[in-house]
Amino acid sequence: MINASASEVTADALAVMAETPDPRLREIMVALVRHLHAFITEVRLTEAEFREATAILNTMGQMTTDTHNEFVLMAGSLGVSAQVCLLNNGSNGATETSQNLLGPFWRMHSPLTENGGTIIRSDTPGPAMDVRLTIVDQAGNPVVGAEVDVWHTSPEGLYENQDEQQANMNLRGKFLTDATGTIRFSSVKPIGYPIPTETIVGKLLQAQGRHPYRPAHIHALVFKEGYKTLISQIYADDDPRIHTDPQFGVTKALLGAFRRHDEPHPVRKDVAAPWWSLDHRLVLEPGVAVLPKPPIK
Repeated sequence: MINASASEVTADALAVMAETPDPRLREIMVALVRHLHAFITEVRLTEAEFREATAILNTMGQMTTDTHNEFVLMAGSLGVSAQVCLLNNGSNGATETSQNLLGPFWRMHSPLTENGGTIIRSDTPGPAMDVRLTIVDQAGNPVVGAEVDVWHTSPEGLYENQDEQQANMNLRGKFLTDATGTIRFSSVKPIGYPIPTETIVGKLLQAQGRHPYRPAHIHALVFKEGYKTLISQIYADDDPRIHTDPQFGVTKALLGAFRRHDEPHPVRKDVAAPWWSLDHRLVLEPGVAVLPKPPIK
């Protein structure tokens, strides 16, 4: 391989990649090299820009810890995470899906909570919220006995592990679906919050004139043998940033109707108006039930 031009380097690199024994790895590496070389040619990447790019990747690696993954944050901010999710679910991208991004704050072993109970575990001021989630299969039949983990931020935009004022496992809970495939719980209405900005991703958003705020959402992780584990987020349709999520996570299937009620609560006499409700359906796809690795301890 004695090259006389950039195009010859590309041809040689593609020839080497094509010799990879594993078929899938060969497919990936050939496509990666082809597109990567085409990108470099299209933008006429300079030597200074190349050195800066490698330095940025080094810094991203140094920023990644047990509680923060800069590469995952960047993947979300470039739309890569959402793209991978949508291509691998909903009949391989053919239909809508309830799958979404895991996010960085899921924890295992959330407290098992009775259906209709509360996930408020310490004083958490904010608008009251009643949530009803119905879990069904692709035919619309209720999925009974599914484990449903839920978690969300406080009305101050903080998860409980970020806030010393909140009790351990506040605004987290695990429920079992009933005979109608439903779980119900009470909580407080979450708000949107910024992704970390003291990062490479933060600098990119600033350079692009993009804000860092994710729209308000509720996380749900549904586990049931015989179904692909559902990782989902339900987004508040009244959030002012619903159309500008920096992680590109909002989909039509997960746009939740957060409804305001100005009348007294029909059951909970301790709830002052206004209060909010959410009633949403999540669809499981057949597959293998595997829990993801928790991003935080």
